[in-house]
Amino acid sequence: MPLPPAAFCSTEANLRAALTLLQALQALGLRRLVLCPGSRSAPLALAAGLLSEQGLELWTGIDERSAAFLALGLSRHDGVPAAVVTTSGTAVANLLPAAVEADYGAVPLLLLTADRPQRLKGCGANQTVNQEAFLSAAARALLAADPRGLATMDSQAITALAQSAWEHCQAAPMGPVHLNVPFEEPLHASASLIEALQRELLPLPRPVGAVERSQQQAPAARAAELLDPDQPGVVVVGPWRGRAAAFPAFAEAVLRWQQRSGWPVFADALSGLRGWPGLRLVRGYDLLLAEGHGLPAAPQLLRLGPVPASRRLQNWICSSGASQLLIQERDPRNFDALGCGSGQEGAGLEPWLARWPLATWDQPPSASNLSWSESWLEREEALQQRLSEVFGSASALSEPALAHRLSLQLPPGLPVLLANSSPVRDWESFSAAEAPHRPVYSFRGASGIDGTLSVAAGLAAASDQLVLISGDLALLHDANGWLWREQLRARGKRLTVVVIDNRGGGIFEQLPIRPALDFERLFAMPQCIDLGSWAQGYGIPWRDLQDLKQLDVLLHWAFEHPLALVVARTDRQSDAELRHRLRRTMVET
Repeated sequence: MPLPPAAFCSTEANLRAALTLLQALQALGLRRLVLCPGSRSAPLALAAGLLSEQGLELWTGIDERSAAFLALGLSRHDGVPAAVVTTSGTAVANLLPAAVEADYGAVPLLLLTADRPQRLKGCGANQTVNQEAFLSAAARALLAADPRGLATMDSQAITALAQSAWEHCQAAPMGPVHLNVPFEEPLHASASLIEALQRELLPLPRPVGAVERSQQQAPAARAAELLDPDQPGVVVVGPWRGRAAAFPAFAEAVLRWQQRSGWPVFADALSGLRGWPGLRLVRGYDLLLAEGHGLPAAPQLLRLGPVPASRRLQNWICSSGASQLLIQERDPRNFDALGCGSGQEGAGLEPWLARWPLATWDQPPSASNLSWSESWLEREEALQQRLSEVFGSASALSEPALAHRLSLQLPPGLPVLLANSSPVRDWESFSAAEAPHRPVYSFRGASGIDGTLSVAAGLAAASDQLVLISGDLALLHDANGWLWREQLRARGKRLTVVVIDNRGGGIFEQLPIRPALDFERLFAMPQCIDLGSWAQGYGIPWRDLQDLKQLDVLLHWAFEHPLALVVARTDRQSDAELRHRLRRTMVET
């Protein structure tokens, strides 16, 4: 039979312990917390409410899965961990999809879950599960308070626990941390106790030694042993996964290498480099590398970040038999998915460049390098000219044309989130070369469609305004994301959702499976729902986009609302045929 409650426990002890934990995290830098409903988590909820009066940004959501993705978006914007607080039981299991994306996408995330004390484990007590193991596959660390209850710990031990959780979140590579917090009953504080704490509440001092941890990097090969800047090569830049504050220095480091070597830079749409001043980029590599065009393999490759998703680019990389150096930004994990790298470094591009002799940077690019680079840039220019001719004056609505037009018509600097599947691929290939620089996000770590709308709400909250471009199934998959509307409105944030309604999974139309038995039911899975009416049920204003000539007017209308929906109805079969045709014809001579 279960043991009796510990004599130490009281409502006041639980609430003070929860306050100590959250204050310690706040002193370390915690600014944003997403709270889900529950009884076992009542001390953490009350502590968060008290601290929201002292600067903690508090969000509340009824769906733990959606809440975790909101926190993921908040964290992704600037690399500062946001926290999620849940009650015990299956609530914890709902955190797993966001934890997986945070793991593979290197996004710091702090998952605080209330639990029953150890005395109630393994004896059939209600809502008592092995939740401490639910997130083990994705978490950087599994941490726990005293199994008897958080209130058994003194303030120094609680502060040390908070510091450990915070540091594990931000160690290289950044990622999710699960902190399981048992609470013994009684849980629910009286009004008089809460009022007393409001009067005496003072912020805790910053814990001593709260420094960022980093994992040891394996000794790297000397720079000149792998790459020679005086010989032709290519820089391939995948999605950016470092901190937002570190990005400008990274972009300037790429520019510095290009100015010295002359190498062309193949920049993924999620690299953050498209539109960066001074860089000479190849954006259309997926179209340029069409079969049968016999483009030369790269003599050497500098690969930055994860490999882009383009299969054609991946095959081309594999065909390049010479040296390939892979560099990640503060991420020592193995990212050589293609198995053809000559060496890997996890400390980042800037530290690698710093090891080169200073005299290296005084030399101009060699003549052979400039000739090699110009050959790629001329192909790129011709390709982009053809794309402009195809899409420049088009009014008919198609998914490739919509990506091209949005990249030009959205205001410079306005962040965009691209849902996985077709939207991110269309932006990759068909966004305009002359489009202005802007932050472009997509969660390609695990590349799921989970939590798309909630992630967008989190990014919009952190960056003030955002445009989400999503397919219909990805949007439907996160219906509860609409519930963030009022909290966005109250904070003066704006989220515009452009949904491509092609009645099902358009990505499958681009794969050679159309003849499959009952393709519509087994793969496309169209849903019999009017997306506008569905959104309206949540109080979301919406408009239909009939053709591209309306786009500018509808965007200006949408920007006036905290959360608005623009529905672009397209034909996925004809759009799949258009993509195939463009890939065949864009590089024909």
